[in-house]
Amino acid sequence: MKFIIVFGLISFSFFVNAESQKAFNINHKDKNISWGACPPIFPETCKLAVLHGDPAKPNADLLLKATEGTKFIAHVHNSAERMILVDGEMEVQYMGNKKQILKKGDYAFGPALMPHEAKCIKGTCYLFIAFEAPVNAEPYNGEIK
Repeated sequence: MKFIIVFGLISFSFFVNAESQKAFNINHKDKNISWGACPPIFPETCKLAVLHGDPAKPNADLLLKATEGTKFIAHVHNSAERMILVDGEMEVQYMGNKKQILKKGDYAFGPALMPHEAKCIKGTCYLFIAFEAPVNAEPYNGEIK
């Protein structure tokens, strides 16, 4: 079964007004961040917060939080994603690439429509993700090699 989940259609509590053009900074463990559920293709141990922008429009910034052991099934996004692991350790594999271990401060780039999977392997993983196009997640029904 093929389906697409568009984050903009899921109810999120925005941390920052999507139209805000004010400068700000935030710590990933700030108690004022409003965490919402990840798309249903991912476990309940995954949470998302919108830091800036509107996930239904281009250029949204999200913060993903996942507890140790959380697995993200093989999936694709219509958008490229630029990521920095803020805390924890995460194993990531993109189609055609070896598994990589991201550690605190590591940057990763994922091209649009490239199948990938991931797992939070140490601590609570906080992953900053900048999407270029509206945010979606679609399961990939193949093997990541």
